[in-house]
Amino acid sequence: MSYKYRLIVSCPDRVGIVARVSSFIASQQGSIVEANQHSDLEAGRFFMRYDIQSGAMSAAAFSAAFGPIAEEFSMTWRLSDASRRQRVAIMVSRDSHCLVDLLYRWSAGELDCDIPCVISNHEDLREIVGWYGIPFHHVPVDAQDKLAAFAEVERLIDTAEAHCVVLARYMQILPPALCQRYAGRVINIHHSFLPSFAGAKPYHQAFERGVKLIGATCHYVTEELDAGPIIEQDIQRVSHCHGTQDLVRLGRDVEKAVLARGLRWHLQDRVLIHGNKTVVFS
Repeated sequence: MSYKYRLIVSCPDRVGIVARVSSFIASQQGSIVEANQHSDLEAGRFFMRYDIQSGAMSAAAFSAAFGPIAEEFSMTWRLSDASRRQRVAIMVSRDSHCLVDLLYRWSAGELDCDIPCVISNHEDLREIVGWYGIPFHHVPVDAQDKLAAFAEVERLIDTAEAHCVVLARYMQILPPALCQRYAGRVINIHHSFLPSFAGAKPYHQAFERGVKLIGATCHYVTEELDAGPIIEQDIQRVSHCHGTQDLVRLGRDVEKAVLARGLRWHLQDRVLIHGNKTVVFS
């Protein structure tokens, strides 16, 4: 039997970490298929991601044997099963572009995951989701009783056994308790106009201001709105030749691409969170 793992490590930086870990893997008849590492000189922190293939050790045996090394180097670490498909719950409102893009990439095999459900506070996208054979759950959010709605959302996520939640233009703010429970597991996308052009029709506001760049940010959700650790960003240059609808179209293109890349890297354990920053081995 062949085992495939990902070893994710964060620890105080010092000499000998790579040599110690690599020697241990070799001693257990393991092969390092891909190696990523980074030293944050300002923080004095070291980050590592190894793809490992082994024909000798189960995950439990590997973890038990690696424990003393982790303790020696004061590591925060985890071992994930690289052959196991993660389960991704998607949340959406009325805008379809991010959802449709993710569903297409998933159906085409570009996203190595399962999608057990889509949750929405509107009915608009039920037919699209149904076409892919994915359960669609409508959970309306009453402005006077949002906690009841999010209690149901939490129940659906738990029932789906989701490892990760993607807010694919879900236009509601998650309550703090939900952010805390799923810390590092909820991914969001927002356009680049915050905080300059907040509120309704940001692309129209940007057009009136004559912006020259539009973009998007993919990040983890925290209690502070749109201020969580950043996973990925991108921009598109625009000019006076572009009208409002051009900005909307180009903005949607950037949002789709950035969200898909961010989710893919998360699924591949390429994103390591440190404080409110990330190390991304893309």
